[in-house]
Amino acid sequence: MDPIFYKSLFELLGTLVLVLLGDGVCAGVSLNKSKAKGAGWVVVTLGWGFAVMAGVFVAGPVSGAHLNPAVTLGLAIAGSFAWGAVLPYIVAQMLGGFLGAVLVYVFYKDHYKATSDEPDTMLGTFCTAPAIWNPWRNFLCEVIATCLLVFAIIALGTAGNAFVVGGASAGTGSLGAFPVTCVIMSIGMSLGGTTGYALNPARDLSPRLAHAILPIAGKRDSMWAYSWVPVAGPMVGACLAALLGLAVL
Repeated sequence: MDPIFYKSLFELLGTLVLVLLGDGVCAGVSLNKSKAKGAGWVVVTLGWGFAVMAGVFVAGPVSGAHLNPAVTLGLAIAGSFAWGAVLPYIVAQMLGGFLGAVLVYVFYKDHYKATSDEPDTMLGTFCTAPAIWNPWRNFLCEVIATCLLVFAIIALGTAGNAFVVGGASAGTGSLGAFPVTCVIMSIGMSLGGTTGYALNPARDLSPRLAHAILPIAGKRDSMWAYSWVPVAGPMVGACLAALLGLAVL
């Protein structure tokens, strides 16, 4: 099997797990008759952080677990990832995000039915939307938050973040998914209130497409007028993080 195809397959699986658990927590705290309904923002941010961790556990040993087109692009610009694998990874991530969202709908189908008179709530279990409609400000929020995420990921691999165990030096990245999980939780709690912190086109555009296609009773339009923000913002933020990493790390 072609190595890039094999790694991309695990990117698909890891992103599927990420969206299944991430959109799953949004559904759990939002949809009617869910036992988790009303659990709140802290549960959402914790749920998304652990969703990323679970996805990394699945894909990390094989693909490196980018699980995010913005991360893949940023690492390629920073010189830490081969350009030839960028497109296969992104295609796999987008497909994984779509399949993960479909599974959330299947899992919570009865609860979507019970929430059919709340179209905005149902949309929010698939994709992000701004708390205040201001697309360029929303775009800037996604740029800043994703720049922070990707810069932190790049910084984790630097010598300055190394520690010594038994006389041997090890990078913070060797701790696996935990450091990135903490960063994502922090971003969600501190910066997520404006846009819902997409940070990841595969987490937003792919589930948004699933929302548009799935036969969800009572659903609204998929807010396509906003859909460019959680795609362009993270991609621009990742590029800036990569350039910043090259300049200062």
